[in-house]
Amino acid sequence: MILMRYAEGGARVFRVEDIPLVGCIAFGLIDRGTNLIQVRPTSICPLSCVFCSTDSGPKSRGRITEYLVSLDCLVENFRRLASVKGDGVEAHIDTVGDPLTYPWLVELVSELRGVRGVEVVSMQTHGSLLNEKLLDELSSAGLSRINLSIDAIDADLAKRLSDTEWYDVKRVAELAGYIVDNTSIDLLVAPVWVPGLNDQEIPKIIEFSLSVGAGEKWPPLGVQKYEAHKRGRKPSGVHPISWRSFYDKLRQWEEEFGVKLRLSPEDFSIRRAPSLPVLYRKLEKVSVRVVGPGWLRGEKLAVTSRGDRVITLVGADHIPIGASVKARILTNKHNIYVAEPIS
Repeated sequence: MILMRYAEGGARVFRVEDIPLVGCIAFGLIDRGTNLIQVRPTSICPLSCVFCSTDSGPKSRGRITEYLVSLDCLVENFRRLASVKGDGVEAHIDTVGDPLTYPWLVELVSELRGVRGVEVVSMQTHGSLLNEKLLDELSSAGLSRINLSIDAIDADLAKRLSDTEWYDVKRVAELAGYIVDNTSIDLLVAPVWVPGLNDQEIPKIIEFSLSVGAGEKWPPLGVQKYEAHKRGRKPSGVHPISWRSFYDKLRQWEEEFGVKLRLSPEDFSIRRAPSLPVLYRKLEKVSVRVVGPGWLRGEKLAVTSRGDRVITLVGADHIPIGASVKARILTNKHNIYVAEPIS
């Protein structure tokens, strides 16, 4: 069901319910074979960051559809997946947009927290839609940690990086302090280092994070490396640095500020855990039914004939919603399926 048009780009918003929630990178649940389950209830983002790896936000040039997942459907599917993992599960809400655009976020956190085996509920956000009331509600609902993306302390640069004139990093910084001082939520500050754009800001962000008291239970910082993704945004003149150069710089900052920046899964108690089986092999031919519009141009959303996985069909402009077709699986890593229709 198409709910509305979304912002400048005119993308449609598709309500996801009564279809499998494993198989599409844009929404649902992602299982990468660890005790952490990625929970993606929405694909919408209010910002249009110039370095965004998924081309999200109102200024997206490639997205034609955004997704909102029914709360009941999401929780039911999560509960089934978590039962495979055993104890010590982390539910990480980490959309290809921003979780704060999900209308039922507080209810989702509360429901996830109540699932057997779940010990941690965390969330990734740029914080542009946060306020004290919402933070209080998220804390009461049982949110364990916020990974807060602050990419610059300088207000003008923060606006340019987010490509959003109303974005107020000073307000986000105030709310970071509120998280530490007034809630039970742990704070991890997670800037993206974009070489040539915010090099001088990363030390300021490190100083800010330490001064505000981030990282009571988990590391206070998680500096992210900019990568140029095929369908992401690539700022003019910016080139990704090597992983060796990235870690060398992190080591230098560690020595300068006395804080751990080279993180590993063990810092978050992430470990291998049972995972869902990959049901369809690469190049396997499967029968699918088209159930909705695709995320990007030329795509459609489809469900396998057995109703066990959702699949992204590429090169499918000509296929109407409701059609049943044969498709060839192109990729299946981590149960994320992309396929092409077979004529």
